[in-house]
Amino acid sequence: MAANLKTDIEAYVINKVKEKREALKLTQSELAVQLDLSDGFIGQVESSKFPAKYNLNHLNKLAIIFKCSVKDFLPNEPFK
Repeated sequence: MAANLKTDIEAYVINKVKEKREALKLTQSELAVQLDLSDGFIGQVESSKFPAKYNLNHLNKLAIIFKCSVKDFLPNEPFK
């Protein structure tokens, strides 16, 4: 069994993005196209089996796509 490849804060950010993606009824592929990323990237990010994750540039583009603040993807309090 592989160890979790994402930290708690990375998983939090990924889940927030996924919630917004699903609320807009966007598929992983549709979001990847809007981000100018490979077709499978979003699936790898959303899977615990891959180390892929969003970086700050991705979050900035996602905020533009979802018409929200970059801060909307981050927790209010730090993880300990």
